[in-house]
Amino acid sequence: MAFGINRKELEAWKKRVSEGKIAYLTHFWTDPRFPGIHTVTKVGCADLERLTAWCVQNGLNPKYIHQRVEFPHFDLIGEKQKEILQKEELWEQLTRFRIV
Repeated sequence: MAFGINRKELEAWKKRVSEGKIAYLTHFWTDPRFPGIHTVTKVGCADLERLTAWCVQNGLNPKYIHQRVEFPHFDLIGEKQKEILQKEELWEQLTRFRIV
């Protein structure tokens, strides 16, 4: 379940993903499988080759890409989420969702 984003932010992410760009969308999230984790960043791109390359460049296994028809994405959580958001200088997402 996603919390802390609005429709405008979601639509902007979907647009970038559909255009074949790497797009980041962080939101509050809860899943009993991941105790202590309260946020997820969805890194999306409709160009699966580009998204796969992004995963490899960031030391992530592309087999975990959620291959949705319209909005393929990789879910970042925990320390790797923080590391990549800092690398990409997505400071607003880091502070807004209390990741740093």
